[in-house]
Amino acid sequence: MDKKYAIFDMDGTLVDSMPYWKKLAKEYLQLKGVCKIEPEVMKKITPMTILESAAYFKEIYGFASTPEEIAGEVNGLMARHYEEDVPLKEGVREYLAKLKKRKVRMCVASATAEHLMEACLKRLGVLEDFEFLLSCETVGAGKHSPEVYHAAVEKLGAKPEDTAVYEDALHAVETAKKAGFYVAAVYDDNGKDNWEKISETADETIMNWEDAL
Repeated sequence: MDKKYAIFDMDGTLVDSMPYWKKLAKEYLQLKGVCKIEPEVMKKITPMTILESAAYFKEIYGFASTPEEIAGEVNGLMARHYEEDVPLKEGVREYLAKLKKRKVRMCVASATAEHLMEACLKRLGVLEDFEFLLSCETVGAGKHSPEVYHAAVEKLGAKPEDTAVYEDALHAVETAKKAGFYVAAVYDDNGKDNWEKISETADETIMNWEDAL
C-alpha cells in the first residue's frame, strides 16, 4: 500500500471482535436463565437486527422487558466486551506504526458506535494513531452505501484514489472498490466463505497483519 491516506474498518479488521458478536445472543439468553437454546432459534435470528432479535426473544421466552429494553441490555453486554476484553489482532500495532512512520494519515470508519470504538481502541493503545473515528450511525448509512467512506475522505481532505480502505467484509470491499478507493482486504474467519470473491475484488489482500509488515 503506497497511498497517503487510510481508512480502517474496526470489527474483524483491527480487532478480533467477531467471535464476541457471534456468541452474544447465546450469552445474553444464558444470563437471563435460558439454559436450553434450540439451534433453530440461533438460525432464525442470524439475519435479524438486535432490535428484531429482542422482539423475537420476548415472544418465545416471555421476557417482561420491552424489545427496546432487551436490545439495550444486549448492546450493553457487547459494550462491556469492547471496554474489557476484545483483543487487537496480532500485528496491527506494528502495521499502524509503520504507516505512521511513513506519515500516512489514518482514521477509522465502522458500523460500531463511536464511543465504543473510542473505548476499545484507547484500551488497546492505538487510538492516537487515528485522526478521528467515524460511525455509520453518524453518517446515517451502512457500508452497502459509500457515504461513510466519502465522509471520511472529506474530513481527511483527501480523494478516493489517494486513499486505501481496509475491510474484511465482502459487501464493504465491493462498496469501497466501486467508489474508487484502493481496497486492502483483511482476512477474518467470519468472512472465510467469501474470501475468494473478496480477494478477486480487492487490490491487495492481507491474510494476517504480521505478514504485511
